[in-house]
Amino acid sequence: MSLSAILLGIGMVLVIEGLVFALAPSRLDEIARLLEQIPLETRRFIGLVAIALGAVLVSWALSLG
Repeated sequence: MSLSAILLGIGMVLVIEGLVFALAPSRLDEIARLLEQIPLETRRFIGLVAIALGAVLVSWALSLG
């Protein structure tokens, strides 16, 4: 994996996260309250699924070009 691919990935995450903070900051409070209601193990599982899906997408993207 090249440094440029890593920087591209980090940059895209920052853009998307920044959009949420800039366009809907009040919704973040609601999301935080909702997350508190989800059990810890479920949140951990969601995180692991997101990591796996992200790794597959990155691998796929790198193989395409």
